[in-house]
Amino acid sequence: MARHGKRWRTARARVDSLTRYSLDEGFTLLRETTTAKFPETIEVAVRLGVDPRHADQMIRGAVSLPNGTGRDVRVVVFAQGEAAKAAEEAGADFVGGDDLVAKISEGWLEFDKAVATRDMMGKVGRLGKVLGPRGLMPNPKVGTVVAPDPAAVTNAVSQLKAGRIEFRTEKSGIVHAPVGKATMTDDQLKQNLTSLIGTLLRMKPASAKGTYFRSVAVSSTMGVGVRLDVHDLIRVAESV
Repeated sequence: MARHGKRWRTARARVDSLTRYSLDEGFTLLRETTTAKFPETIEVAVRLGVDPRHADQMIRGAVSLPNGTGRDVRVVVFAQGEAAKAAEEAGADFVGGDDLVAKISEGWLEFDKAVATRDMMGKVGRLGKVLGPRGLMPNPKVGTVVAPDPAAVTNAVSQLKAGRIEFRTEKSGIVHAPVGKATMTDDQLKQNLTSLIGTLLRMKPASAKGTYFRSVAVSSTMGVGVRLDVHDLIRVAESV
């Protein structure tokens, strides 16, 4: 069994696992227990009252975080013609067609997000076994498969570069998502979190029974989980 270091144990002792902290209290505590020497990612784990085994209760989507993710997102675009030109102008890191498909087939995966125009999906589909398991396959449900139109491509690339994240429920009904970096202010992180929570609220399936938000916890990469008061969090999210 892995043993945690002294720093982690000290931080863990400061967090009461039975307490559900308000949004402000939770982020104050999170900040106090984030002690790594590198800029840690701040993540949230939301346990929803859904059963992902039922298609109508699978939560999957994307949200543009108002303050970005705090990191540079490398975007590749499968496009041709005017759409490819628009992708380059929007700041895509690599744009191509057959050449990009071949490059990835040979093992190149130095990117974080992929966008494809619909007319390219026949070719991009060949990369399913490579991109799928890594969560990099373009998907219309999260806005990464778009019309072969310069405006649509520009919008997709700009949103990803600005901090658009994708999320989906795991088998246990939990949504894990990054909401920023420890280098960001508490207000920026809280705004990002409440934006995600508001999006999840609007996506509640009609078939979901009982309590929808079961629990919410935030943590840093090397830190401990801090559970938040769900009612307080929802109240803040609905007021935005």
